[in-house]
Amino acid sequence: MSFLPHEKQIFEVQQTLQKLKEQTQDHSVWSQKDLLEMEQKLDALKQTVYSQLKPWDRVAICRHPARPHALDYIQNIADEYVEIFGDRTFQDDHAVVAVLAKINGEKFVIVGQERGNDTESRLYRNFGCPHPEGYRKAMRVMQLAAKFHLPVVTLLDTQGAYPGLSAEERGQGWAISQNLWGMARLETPIIVILIGEGCSGGALGMGVGDVIGMLEHSYYSVISPEGCASILWKDPSKNAIAAAALKMHVEDLLPLGIVDHAIPEPLGGAHLDSKLAYQNVKSYILEQWNVLKKISNKRLLENRYQKFRKMGKFELKFIPNAAQKLGLSCAKALAVQ
Repeated sequence: MSFLPHEKQIFEVQQTLQKLKEQTQDHSVWSQKDLLEMEQKLDALKQTVYSQLKPWDRVAICRHPARPHALDYIQNIADEYVEIFGDRTFQDDHAVVAVLAKINGEKFVIVGQERGNDTESRLYRNFGCPHPEGYRKAMRVMQLAAKFHLPVVTLLDTQGAYPGLSAEERGQGWAISQNLWGMARLETPIIVILIGEGCSGGALGMGVGDVIGMLEHSYYSVISPEGCASILWKDPSKNAIAAAALKMHVEDLLPLGIVDHAIPEPLGGAHLDSKLAYQNVKSYILEQWNVLKKISNKRLLENRYQKFRKMGKFELKFIPNAAQKLGLSCAKALAVQ
């Protein structure tokens, strides 16, 4: 199993402990008390390491190859599901999966951004970067959900919409804007969950909802840390600095009202105990659905509008004689012309 830089010491201790257990089985070299003490030290080490994670460490967790993706969640939280394909305009986009599903007997429409788990599937899924037809497929399925009064769940996990020429030729920006408009007016509950990376309009194009939950180590940002570093400092290697400056994790976004809830992950990340991650996401979906299904469509749309209208915070500062200073500046500018 691959490990991240901050996990190196933990995995070394785990390997040592495993070897000692194997030796004890054959020759009783170590007592059970010794092994128990080492296990306790390992647990303490995990608590220390994972409590001191930096923003860039959490980005690495978010991108871990073994981290569960949209299809993994769908397959493990749904009792049964049927996939829906195509946008009825151009073709099917494999970076977006859309299913009719049952979770604990409740019917849902689930739309997810799928990245793939190995080289072949990542190429097939275009590394989770949707084309315009992916956004159109998502919107088509969500409108189907509204028609039959089914709640929508979207699973966000993308480094951004596909930036290639083919996508631009087919109206990438227009497709995303249509989704923003359509989801804002969709007359059915929408539960949005960030399960991994949530970058730029690529994520937001499926991210307008009544409640937005965010897994503990996922991130939500206008741009990736590498992209931010390239623009601000012309140096992608300053990604760790950018990750800290962007304030893109759940504890940063909750006070701004950009997301509504933090969904806990297993200690160290979802890749270390995917079953627990699936259970936490499933519980969150059912919990929010129990709340949203009691709200009328009219009130639902108004709440959704107000939610996005009020996002973010700003400060007003009083500047003495600001009007006069502005007037003088304009006068000088006109005099120069």
